[in-house]
Amino acid sequence: MTLNLRKMTPLLALIVALGFISTATAQKVKAPKGDSSATEQKEKAPKAPKVGMPVIWSDPGAVENMDFAGGIGGRANAPKPPFTFVEENMSGTNPKVRVTDANGVRWNAKFGSEVNAETFATRIAWAAGYYVEPDYFVPSGKIEKVGQLTRAKKFIQPDGSFTAARFEMHHDKGVKKLDDEQSWSWMENPFVGTKELNGLKVIMMLVSNWDNKDVRDISRGSNTAIFQTKTGIGLEDRYLITDWGGSMGKWGGYITREKWDCNGFHGQTKDFVKGVKGDQVEFGYSGQHTGSFKEGIRVSDVKWVTEYLGRIKDDQLRAGLQASGAKGEEVECFTQSLRERINQLLKVAK
Repeated sequence: MTLNLRKMTPLLALIVALGFISTATAQKVKAPKGDSSATEQKEKAPKAPKVGMPVIWSDPGAVENMDFAGGIGGRANAPKPPFTFVEENMSGTNPKVRVTDANGVRWNAKFGSEVNAETFATRIAWAAGYYVEPDYFVPSGKIEKVGQLTRAKKFIQPDGSFTAARFEMHHDKGVKKLDDEQSWSWMENPFVGTKELNGLKVIMMLVSNWDNKDVRDISRGSNTAIFQTKTGIGLEDRYLITDWGGSMGKWGGYITREKWDCNGFHGQTKDFVKGVKGDQVEFGYSGQHTGSFKEGIRVSDVKWVTEYLGRIKDDQLRAGLQASGAKGEEVECFTQSLRERINQLLKVAK
C-alpha cells in the first residue's frame, strides 16, 4: 500500500512523515551483524581473577612433637583400600593414575623413581613450616576397575595390583590450584629477599632437590603452584612446591644427578655448606636453576630456619624415612647425613 501524504490532514501527514524519518534514522545507526560494539553492553564484563593474601610459611608449632610417619595429613587420613580407578593422569614425567579410596577420598597415585623421595622430603618442609600436599607411601595394593593404561601399564598389573606408590591427596573443594602458567617463579614473587623464601631454598638444598623448575619452565612442567585457600579470615594464596621427587640423591647436572640415592647423598654432604662470605652463605648445590637460586641467602636466614630444623630429632627422621619406604641401611644412612647437614647449618647460625 502506498501512502499519499497530500490527501492527509497536515497534522496526520506530519506524524506519518516523522515516523518514516525515525525508522530510517534507526536503520542507519544499527550496528552491522557481528560488530562486537553492539553486543558489549549485553555481555557481562569478565570477572577479574580473585587475589588472596600471599603466604608461603606458617609457624609449625612444636616441631619436636610432629609425627613424621603421618606427615601433614596424619596417620588417620592415610589412604584406605580398596582403591577404585578413575583415570590415568598424563601430567609430568612419571606414571600416575587417579583413584578413590574406601572413604571416597580422591588420590593421585604416582609410580617410579620418585615415590620414596617425595614422600619423605615433604615431611622436612612441613616441619619447617612450609605448605605441602599430604603424601603417603603405599608399599602394595590393588586398584579395582582399572581402565586402559599407557605409561602406568608397567606398574599396575592386569588384575590391578601394584607395589611402591606415592599417594597424594587431592586438594579440598575449597581450594583452587593455580599451576603451569599460573605458577610462580623463584625470581619474581611477593617474598623475594625474605627469610621465608630463602628458608625454603635452604630446605630444597638440604634434601638435595635439584628439580627446582618454576613458571619459567612450563614447557617442561613447573614444580611450583599457588593454592588459593578459603580461611576464616579470607582468601589466602599459598605458595608451595608441588613436586619433591628429585630429592634425597645427588644434586648436579643431567648426567650426574640422582634421586633417592643415599650413597650419593652422603657423598655430597661434606659440600652442603661451602662457607660464609660476608653475610652470605655459600652452598655446593646445583640444580635446574643454580646461581640465581642459591645466591643471596644470608646468615640471618639460615639462623631463622634452623630454629625449626634444629628441633627435629633423629627418631623423627627415622620414622619419616621408614614411612617413606626406606630400608634398614637406608634409614641410618639418610639420618646420619641429614644430621650432619643440619649441624652445618647450625654452625653457620652461631
